[in-house]
Amino acid sequence: MKNIKRISAVFATTLVLGTFSPLNFISPITAEAAAIEQPTIEAAAAFIIEPTTGKVLLNQNGDEKLGIASMTKMITEYILLEAIENGDLAWDDQISISEYAHKISQNYELSNVPLRVDETYSVEELYQAMAIYSANGATIALAEHIAGDEKTFVDMMREKVETWGITNYELYNSTGLSNSDLYGNIYPGSTEDSENTMTAREMAIVAQRLLIDFPDVLKTSSISEQKFREGTSDEIKMTNFNWMLPGLIFERENVDGLKTGTTDFAGASMTGTAEEEGMRIITIVMNATNGQEDESKRFVETDKMMDWAFENWEMVPAFEENQVIENIDPVAVDDGKEDMIELAVKSDVSLLVPKNTDIKNTSVTIQLQKDLLNESDHLTAPIEKGTEVGTAQVISEGDELGYVNGEEGEEVTVVAASTIEKANVFVLGGRWVKDFISNLF
Repeated sequence: MKNIKRISAVFATTLVLGTFSPLNFISPITAEAAAIEQPTIEAAAAFIIEPTTGKVLLNQNGDEKLGIASMTKMITEYILLEAIENGDLAWDDQISISEYAHKISQNYELSNVPLRVDETYSVEELYQAMAIYSANGATIALAEHIAGDEKTFVDMMREKVETWGITNYELYNSTGLSNSDLYGNIYPGSTEDSENTMTAREMAIVAQRLLIDFPDVLKTSSISEQKFREGTSDEIKMTNFNWMLPGLIFERENVDGLKTGTTDFAGASMTGTAEEEGMRIITIVMNATNGQEDESKRFVETDKMMDWAFENWEMVPAFEENQVIENIDPVAVDDGKEDMIELAVKSDVSLLVPKNTDIKNTSVTIQLQKDLLNESDHLTAPIEKGTEVGTAQVISEGDELGYVNGEEGEEVTVVAASTIEKANVFVLGGRWVKDFISNLF
C-alpha cells in the first residue's frame, strides 16, 4: 500500500462479534458516492479488476460460463512457474517431444511452432513459445513433462483453480483448443464437443493469481516479437497475438500482457493488463462481437475499458497503520484495569473508488475472533497493544460491485489500540459488589 495521510472523517460502523451477533453503532450520515456509468462493451462478457485488492471496476455479464480458448494457458503458465519456484523444474531442463505434441505442432491452422520428435527443447524456449505465440504443441509438451501426461496435468489444473475458489468451470486440456482438434487425445469422460469454460470473473481470478504470485510473467507476456530456434532450419518469427503491445498494430502505452484466445466456440477473447500512474488493472473481454471477422474488435473493446478505468477510478486512503477506528463503541473487556478497549487497523487501508467519491461515507464492519471471546462475548484481560483481535471490512458507500472473490469490502486485520493489564483481586471484588448492588435496585 502507498503511504497514507490520515483523513478526518465520520464512519458508519457495524461491530459484528465472532458469534455473528450484531451490535450496531451507525452514525446518521447520508451516502454521497460518486455516480459512475459503466461503458457498454461489445462482447458476451467483460470484467475489470484491480489485482492487488481484487476490487471489481466493471462487471458486464461476468458470471456466465463461456469459452476461454487459449486464455487457458495462463493456468498452464502458473503451474509451470510454480514448479520452477519449487525446484521441481529448471529453465534449462531438456524436454523430449511425444508423438501427440509433435502432431499438434505440425497443424498450422492452429497456433504453433514446429517441433521434432528427434530433438529436445528447453523448458524456457517452450514456455516462451506458449506465452508469446500461444504455441499449442509446445504447451502440450510442457504439460506432459510436468505431469507425465496431459490428463494428469488437467487434474492439476482443476485442483489449482479450485484452491482459488473457482468452481463454475470446465477444463479438459492444457491449451484451450477444442477437443475436436486433439486427434482423439481427449480427457477421459469428455467428448469431441467438450470445451474449456469459465466465467469472466473467474478468468480475472486466474490472471490475478498469476500476476500476484509470479509478476515476472510480464517480462515474457510483454514481448512483441521473438524468434523461435533462431539460426536453425526451424526458425520462425513469433509475433505476439496481443496486438496492443509495443510496435504492434493496436499498440497502447503501458500494456504488458496478458493472453488472447480464439476458437469457433469461444470467439475472440482477451485478458489484458496495463499499469498507469501506479495503478494496475486486469481486463477481460470474452467473445467480442463479430470478433473473428473483425480482428481489431477485442483490442478496441479492451482499449475502451482501459480508458474508462484509468479515467474514472482512483486509489484513496481510508486509514493509516494503527489508526483507531472512530465512531464505534469500544469493545467490552473482562478482568482488566479498564473495562473497555478501542480498536485500530493493523495496516494502511486504501479504497479503489470512482473519482470524486466522498470517502467520509465509508462503513466498517468488524468481526472479532471467536476464540478470543468469553461466554459474555467480551475480551478478557490481559491484552497487549497491537494484539490481533479480528478483521474489518472497509466499504465505500454506494459500492455495488464489491470484490472479485465475492467480498463486499477491503479486508484488514484489527488490533487492540492499547494495553489493558489484568486487574488485581481488590479491583475485581469492588466491581462485583458494585454490580451486585446495581442489580438489586
